[in-house]
Amino acid sequence: MECVRKVTDDLYWVGANDHRLALFENIHPIPFGISYNSYLLLDEKTVLFDTADWSVGRQFLENVEAVLDGRPLDYLVIDHMEPDHAAAVGEILLRWPEARILASPKAAVFLRQFGFCAEGRADVVREGDKRSFGKHDVTFIGAPMVHWPEVMVTYDLTDGILFSADAFGTFRALDGKLFADEVDFGRDWMDEARRYYTNIVGKYGAQVQTLLKKLASLDVRMICPLHGPVWRKNLGVFLEKYGKWSRYEPEEKGVVIVYASMYGNTESAAQILAAKLAERGVTNTRVYDVSGTHVSYLIADVFRYSHLVLASVTYNLGIFPPMLAFAEDMKALNVQNRTCAVMENGSWACRSGALIRGALGGMKKMRILPQSVSLVSRMGRKNVPEMDALADALAADVGSAG
Repeated sequence: MECVRKVTDDLYWVGANDHRLALFENIHPIPFGISYNSYLLLDEKTVLFDTADWSVGRQFLENVEAVLDGRPLDYLVIDHMEPDHAAAVGEILLRWPEARILASPKAAVFLRQFGFCAEGRADVVREGDKRSFGKHDVTFIGAPMVHWPEVMVTYDLTDGILFSADAFGTFRALDGKLFADEVDFGRDWMDEARRYYTNIVGKYGAQVQTLLKKLASLDVRMICPLHGPVWRKNLGVFLEKYGKWSRYEPEEKGVVIVYASMYGNTESAAQILAAKLAERGVTNTRVYDVSGTHVSYLIADVFRYSHLVLASVTYNLGIFPPMLAFAEDMKALNVQNRTCAVMENGSWACRSGALIRGALGGMKKMRILPQSVSLVSRMGRKNVPEMDALADALAADVGSAG
């Protein structure tokens, strides 16, 4: 049976939720599930905006059939060709053989690459092109690399609705609550929204900024993303977050301490630093074991907070492998504009500190404090002065951060 919700008088959410999937893109944990959003417009012409992942294909197709209620499907708009949104394209084309596809030039190429038989049925649309479906007129806006090269967004000129592809999406299943104002977004959703943005779109801040500038000239009254809730109120809350994230500006003054420890000695030093920061009034801190925390959570908090401490044991004369992988992920996701500090440990040939500084130096606008801590096997009394100096420097810097 169908499970749909009305977005406006003539626009319906026909997507589905997935709580069975453990890893989004087979990499990111989604303990609260994920939604795959698709929208169906009933105008003089019927228009489906994107499809859904095949894991929810049966529910999605039942939804589309129920809302059409015997009407033909005239158009399928493809804003994004990634399989979690396009896997059901083939089934749509089989069930509604008269439907025409509207897609960007690159999306048309991807249609062929993914093996969809759309020859003669795809109309290429470009930025600024318009289509009328009856009462509703839409225009298409290029959004390449947010976060695939073929991405476009569709703007309904009639109702001010933005079909935003993966922009403004978030992890977490909707579970019946379609609109952002039906949930406590700040309490229950913001962390998952940040984790989604920073790990899925975060590398492409410049491209997101370009899209935000295009949207600034439009009267956007509703945002319909492909994951997560629809925004119909207080859009500025989420737009402001996207502005900060895409400019790589920290949201909060605070310190993320990420440690790599084999036998607990480096962990102990990280906890001592956190305690000393608290004694100095810096309590907005997060302490993570890099070996036991999925990197998507680490990346999200590095985007959130102003300061970062990396504490690593030396391993095979290098950086402990999970810490090295984290540093590589930070660089790959374009992390920048943070103040950093380094703690190292090693029983002989302690080299992790210098190597971490080198890794951070290869990222953009990463300021590294001169104060550091170098341990020989474990924290000892002789390390207290340098630990105090590092805590003092971090506390002062957090206090003065803009």
